[in-house]
Amino acid sequence: MDTFERAVDDFGPGQLWLGSLVAVLLVAVGAVLAAPRAVWDRFLWQYFWGPVYADAKAASCAEMTPSGPQPLYEGCQAAIQEGRLIAEPGYTIVSEIGYMLILVYMLVGVYFLLERLDIAEDPKLYFAFVPFMLLGGALRVVEDATDRAVEAGVTPIVEYPLSSLIISPVIYGTVFLLTLLVLVVCVDLEQRGVVDSYYRTTGVIGSVLVVVTLLYLTFVALTREYATLYPSVLITTVALASALSYGIYWAFETYRPAMNDGTGYIGLLVIWGHAIDGVANVLLADWLDALNVPLTYYPKHPANAFIIEATETLQPAGLSAAIGTSWPFLIVKLAVASLVVSLFNEEFIDDSPRYALLLLIAVTAVGLGPGTRDMLRATFGI
Repeated sequence: MDTFERAVDDFGPGQLWLGSLVAVLLVAVGAVLAAPRAVWDRFLWQYFWGPVYADAKAASCAEMTPSGPQPLYEGCQAAIQEGRLIAEPGYTIVSEIGYMLILVYMLVGVYFLLERLDIAEDPKLYFAFVPFMLLGGALRVVEDATDRAVEAGVTPIVEYPLSSLIISPVIYGTVFLLTLLVLVVCVDLEQRGVVDSYYRTTGVIGSVLVVVTLLYLTFVALTREYATLYPSVLITTVALASALSYGIYWAFETYRPAMNDGTGYIGLLVIWGHAIDGVANVLLADWLDALNVPLTYYPKHPANAFIIEATETLQPAGLSAAIGTSWPFLIVKLAVASLVVSLFNEEFIDDSPRYALLLLIAVTAVGLGPGTRDMLRATFGI
């Protein structure tokens, strides 16, 4: 038995994961203290925290100066050309790879926690987490509303630095911790006989939080000049995404039933979550005029921007004018989601139900969360 196996037997995988987390944090802090300019300014700040800071300040970009970060509301391109240290809102290839690695690492930790609690083998828990995925997107729109409030000279409901907790990608961590807290509390309530089902109670709490958030956004849209209600965006997005996802699910059930055997209706929701993301992106990029929504949005994710640029290059101009250039993004989302669902066969889920459930939740969240944000942002004209 080697050293690693002995360590696992002595401490358990969960304790080893927690120890590795502490070690990573200590190394990161040590690196920042040893080389602040290289590690913090030119890596952690420029690619990770700087974009959040600029977004929270509703700025076009942010500059790291000797006296600290400063928001810039114009002149960002000139600052970049001058070689100044600039961070822009949104994502880069570096940040997306970093966030993907963090997601995988945190999923391992959650798996160990669920294993310790001896829960999450029942597929019903998946449905309890869906409201929290919607909540993440809705809370992100609340932060978008704070930006509009600042621009209009109105004091927002959430101000910096608290607003940074609901800015992408920090909001994923915020909702993740909130969901985990609610889940642990509900498990404790069930064990003490206060509630009958921890997953049903978790779902109810998540649903209530979503409704409260949507009511606040509706209030803003109906009472503030910087927001307007456009229900056509919500209706169109949900209708198209539902039709497309159910069509794919029906086709699997009719012609390749084995692809649905492992996941059942969970697979339908996985595809639906990514269909929401794909449809919302297409509508916001190319079809808002058709919905009589006088707004303009731009993609923040490199993958989406790349697909649009490639389509503009390869697709005839006349066709681009007729159908837009973002439609391949929807095709990619539906294809990838369908492929993922097909991988979760009955054997895999039966062998590792907890692990499979956790992966399905994560896969759905990375589609439904951003898709909900895009859909609701245009719905409330924010």
